[in-house]
Formats: sequence, C-alpha cells, structure tokens
Amino acid sequence: MKRVAPEALMTRLFGIIYALAGPTLAGILITAALTMNMFNTKAMLVAAAVGFVVALPIAWVVAKQINENA
Repeated sequence: MKRVAPEALMTRLFGIIYALAGPTLAGILITAALTMNMFNTKAMLVAAAVGFVVALPIAWVVAKQINENA
C-alpha cells in the first residue's frame, strides 16, 4: 500500500471540508440577507462571497483538529 504524506492528507481533508462549509455558510448568509429584505443582486453576491471567504479559516481549523486527533 502506498503511503501518503501527512501534508497531502491535510490538504485533501481541508478541500473536502471547505467544499461542504463554503456553500453552507454562503447559503446561511444569503438567507440572512433575504430575511433582512435585501433583494438586490449586490447583496446576494456579497453575502455569498463573504460566506466562501469565512469558510476558509473555519475549514482549515476543523481539518487541523481532525488531523491532530485522528
């Protein structure tokens, strides 16, 4: 069986978690914007972009914790 470097596992785990966390946070923020009666395109794009950017450090921390405790 081929061994994989720990850095490669961390990167792969980060990618998987980000693929889940990014759209989830973007959707939450878009829902919040709609709840505040912000029905314009700019508000939706900003909410989605902020969600995807905020998901980056969150995914990294979660992947790091999973990698350290596994």
